Amino acid sequence: MIEVRIETETTLLIASDGDIVAARQRGRSFVLQLGFSSPEAMLIATAISELARNIVLYAEQGEIVLKPLDREGRPGVMVIARDRGPGIPDVHQIAIRDDADRTRSGLGLRGLARLVDECEIVSHAGQGTTVALKKWKQDFC
Repeated sequence: MIEVRIETETTLLIASDGDIVAARQRGRSFVLQLGFSSPEAMLIATAISELARNIVLYAEQGEIVLKPLDREGRPGVMVIARDRGPGIPDVHQIAIRDDADRTRSGLGLRGLARLVDECEIVSHAGQGTTVALKKWKQDFC
């Protein structure tokens, strides 16, 4: 019998470009252990990379938390990115402007939300930003 150890919550500190790469790799490994397919893991790794990049660019440092989820036997993952940076004064406005900016700065918030099943952004000017993403493993039948 092969024993598979599913990790519990993992916190990744983000403060440099090297941390972006490490978070992407760690996130991919984390969700593969949860049973996600390789293409699904790549989408989640991309989302993690975008979140980490935003932390480095706009807040200088923060953290990404990976949490396993389970919904009636269906595995999922929650990715939470937190920082204490300048915050986003108007999240709605940045999401609208996001599509125009994405070629310059990555996927953007709107593109990031398209990679996952659920996305919530809470931000307060001068206090920081928290982005919570949920992705559920797809059933391929």
